[in-house]
Amino acid sequence: MTAVPAPDSGPDAGAIWHYGDPLGEQRAAETGAALVDRSHRGVLTLTGAERQTWLHSISTQHVSELPDGATTQNLSLDGQGRVEDHWIQTELDGVSYLDTEPWRREPLLAYLQKMVFWSQVTPAAADLAVLSLLGPQLGEPAVLDALGVDALPAELMAAPVSGGFVRRMTGANPSQIELDVVVDRGKAADLKQRLAAAGLRPAGVWAYEAHRVAAVRPRLGVDTDERTIPHEVGWIGGAVHLDKGCYRGQETVARVHNLGKPP
Repeated sequence: MTAVPAPDSGPDAGAIWHYGDPLGEQRAAETGAALVDRSHRGVLTLTGAERQTWLHSISTQHVSELPDGATTQNLSLDGQGRVEDHWIQTELDGVSYLDTEPWRREPLLAYLQKMVFWSQVTPAAADLAVLSLLGPQLGEPAVLDALGVDALPAELMAAPVSGGFVRRMTGANPSQIELDVVVDRGKAADLKQRLAAAGLRPAGVWAYEAHRVAAVRPRLGVDTDERTIPHEVGWIGGAVHLDKGCYRGQETVARVHNLGKPP
């Protein structure tokens, strides 16, 4: 099994593109169970009593009352309503976890820190790895044992595991299961070994990208550019809440939604 690294010039620099059989890896993700190491993604944490209401005021999603375990998408826009950042957000045990594209971790962290002012919130970088599991066989007992859970969480919900949490994303079709395990980087290698022993085939980010495209999920910097507004890529609803308070770029979002169609 030969690991082929993703090119340094691409959005997945630092990850494995494939292990010599990209079609076989994609097939395993569709019909069996596959593990994609996406630990190159950037993970941030927000702590503090006002973290939810504060983030609610500067982002597009309604997160002021996001319940424990809930997962959603969220965006930061510029003043003209163009997408600057996209992240997956999970609430668990008093912490908001945001994971984003690797090349946007530092800019997003800098922006969040700049916006704190007097709010009781602390944005910080987290040394956490993201492992994505794909396939209809992820509910098998051996996989659950490897993860350390009794059952899979519901879609867009998370459950704690040793060193982190596992969350269930929305699959490409009703039979498809997609999980993200966000875990301490120092424990990722051991978890990967346990999952491999449970029958998960290692797969590269090519297989993950095929799954993402089949699920019609846009990716920042791949399906967007510096002029993209949320309406163009289907982020209204999933990442943009239309009935919430003001945030930067909201005027463009509302105007296009109510008066016209996006480009």
